[in-house]
Amino acid sequence: MDEQREHGRGGPSLPWGGPPAWRHGPPWWNRQDDVADIRRLPWLTTLAITLFVQIGSKYAAHSQLDRVDLDIPGRLLLLAGTASLLLRHRFPITVAYFTAGTALLYLGAGYAYGPVLITVAIGCFAAVVAGYRRAAWGAVAMLWAGHLLVAHWLYRWLPPDGDAPRTWGEEIIVAVWVVAIIAVSELARVKREQWMKERAEREQAAKRRADEERLRMARELHDVLAHSISVINVQAGVGLALLDSDPEQARTALTTIKAASKEALGEVRQVLDTLRTPGDAPRAPAPGLDRLPELVQQAASTGLTVDVDTRGRCKKLAPGVDLAAFRIVQEALTNVVRHSGSRHARVLVRYEAAALTLRVDDDGPATGADAGGSGNGLAGMRERAAALNGTIEAGSRPDGGFRVTAVLPTRTASQEDQ
Repeated sequence: MDEQREHGRGGPSLPWGGPPAWRHGPPWWNRQDDVADIRRLPWLTTLAITLFVQIGSKYAAHSQLDRVDLDIPGRLLLLAGTASLLLRHRFPITVAYFTAGTALLYLGAGYAYGPVLITVAIGCFAAVVAGYRRAAWGAVAMLWAGHLLVAHWLYRWLPPDGDAPRTWGEEIIVAVWVVAIIAVSELARVKREQWMKERAEREQAAKRRADEERLRMARELHDVLAHSISVINVQAGVGLALLDSDPEQARTALTTIKAASKEALGEVRQVLDTLRTPGDAPRAPAPGLDRLPELVQQAASTGLTVDVDTRGRCKKLAPGVDLAAFRIVQEALTNVVRHSGSRHARVLVRYEAAALTLRVDDDGPATGADAGGSGNGLAGMRERAAALNGTIEAGSRPDGGFRVTAVLPTRTASQEDQ
């Protein structure tokens, strides 16, 4: 039964869903890609050009009584030239030479000058815009050379009977047509290339902005999660160690875990809300140095003592600078909690005329244990500083500790609004 189905009248099912007689695919009228390609052809403009050329050539024949009347062969030549314009975007070189050839045959047959040259102009225009300048020049040169040959030598054997050679003044008119065709085509080509370049630049700028936004979001999520999870990790260890011997202290550790996780969830939700609706204002203000006491308190809950020294005259920073300063201090303290054996850190905040200096020191030494981090903390701090044209220096101190120093150019909030 299966073999009969395979070789019988029903035939095997084919990937394109057609009957088995279509061994090489369905016929052209049933191929979806071909139908879509046909629909994309410039039908309307080609039809308008065809009507204009047919009607205009009839009026041109009435005004040029020394030329041959427009008959059926002449109309067929005009139709062949304009019909080829349907393919001017796919085969610009072929169409350019074909329209020039049909126009040359039309004029060589003695028909009147007129809109037939418009067909050549459009064909060569499409070739130039598509980047085939030499082909367009060659087609126009072929038309001009052929016209010179017909008008000054072959006219004796071509209709109309008794025709005289064309004057050089008429040749100048044809030359002006040629120059006009090329000039307009070149201008369109330049405009098109300029438009494509601007479009590519806009797309590149949009892609760059998207990459920058994605990087900014990654930094935000890293800083929020790294700090909060470090606090949770330390407090979870304390709670487990004291669960039996000191339940009250274990309760305090659990309370700290709850507060840190709640804060982390709130900040992550704010970042995700920004991703979903990038044009909306954030529901909560971005953190800044005014929340430095919270960092100190969270660090204290992990057993880390933080001394904060503020120097200079405090001023309201621009939101971008304030957020970067907060995140840098947060990440630096997180690294102390994770990687340092010291239980003491010092934070220096110095306001200067045109810069904000941040310095975070710990006495070390490094624990050398795997803290489970991503290793992107210092890279994120450098990216934040670089985005503001600032600098970050991080490294070991001669006495065995570790130091992070950030210098951020400052602008006040009012200056950023301006």
